[in-house]
Amino acid sequence: MKVAVVQMCSSPDVSANLQAACQWIEQAGAQGAELVLLPEYFCGMGHHDRDKLDWCEEFGHGPVQDALAQCARAQGVWLIAGTVPLRAPQPEHVYNASLVFNPQGQCTARYDKIHLFRFRTGAEQYDESLVIQPGLSSVCADITDRSGQPWRVGLSVCYDLRFPELYRQYAQAGADVLVVPSAFTFTTGQAHWEVLLRARAIENQCFVLAAAQGGRHDNGRRTWGHSMAISPWGEVLQQRTDPSPGLVLAELQRAPLQQVRRQLPALEHRVL
Repeated sequence: MKVAVVQMCSSPDVSANLQAACQWIEQAGAQGAELVLLPEYFCGMGHHDRDKLDWCEEFGHGPVQDALAQCARAQGVWLIAGTVPLRAPQPEHVYNASLVFNPQGQCTARYDKIHLFRFRTGAEQYDESLVIQPGLSSVCADITDRSGQPWRVGLSVCYDLRFPELYRQYAQAGADVLVVPSAFTFTTGQAHWEVLLRARAIENQCFVLAAAQGGRHDNGRRTWGHSMAISPWGEVLQQRTDPSPGLVLAELQRAPLQQVRRQLPALEHRVL
């Protein structure tokens, strides 16, 4: 299965971000991608956390969701839409939701980010819980490539990456691919991004796809980028070393996945 991982540098302009995302999806489709992954916050990186409240939509309908459905349908691809702010029951909060669209443009799975980022240094302060309501459940999405081969995809978002128990649930549920749309800060990404991604691939013997925000945003935030695709052996198959927007294309094959699990059946050796 050919996959495309999109790296963006999103702004507070939702319509411009959405247009850019759809252009990347079109480019990915033109290059044969069957699955396209967008980064976290692809539709908006606001000046303030509360900007998400102005952009949020009801699940199932809205300008962003409608455009994504149309893009998936037009290109005939599976689309995992990084995150979209969806209305939450808690006042003044949204869900940070990752949505999966099939090639017919139907939303077939939704995952609400469970772990909320909080980080403080002298120069940086972030607390997603101020406006984001956490999700409660892990979610696998079942997709089919153009050859008819089924793939099970474990959904996660950014800060989830630091919590290996989530990904072990996915491995136990039969996941073949783990996706991590993200907006890692430059500080945390430089220190931890690649090692965490490779660890999740190695310990769960799954492919990992990581779509990132990268560059300097209008709000002053700097994100790490380095979007990549990783094999079940922990090898970086493809990576975007340039922080600018772009595509990472990779081919996921069933044979290497099965070979790793056969040669080193670590998932069968679990005791605890």
